[in-house]
Amino acid sequence: MSGALLRNIGAAARASGVSARMVRHYEGLGLLPRVERTDSGYRQYTDADIHTLRFIKRARDLGFSMDEIADLVGLWHDRSRASASVKRIAQHHLEELAQRIADLQAMERTLAQLVHCCQGDARPDCPILDDLSGAKPKF
Repeated sequence: MSGALLRNIGAAARASGVSARMVRHYEGLGLLPRVERTDSGYRQYTDADIHTLRFIKRARDLGFSMDEIADLVGLWHDRSRASASVKRIAQHHLEELAQRIADLQAMERTLAQLVHCCQGDARPDCPILDDLSGAKPKF
């Protein structure tokens, strides 16, 4: 490849902020195109591969699933894409995040109530354990 800096997997991992293990994993999932190999079989990554790894890392940091990332990488490389396709994926992920946040907030409220009602003393009565066992708490 003329004009493209080739890096081994360790250098690619450092340059992208992704571990070498995850670089191999992403390659195995097909998120990276097949990479060049030296005569002795070592992988060689280009600047474009590093850029794709950074894209994947950023998408993972935002919590996208591997399937969503695969779709996003495909759209990113497709210059004839419609931004509506990208927005649809991001909107769906945003809605899932909002639901997970609401679920976590509900768990937090329930647990805060249980902790508040537990005396935390030497007595065996404990509304936390009652709730976990399915018994009716004695508030």
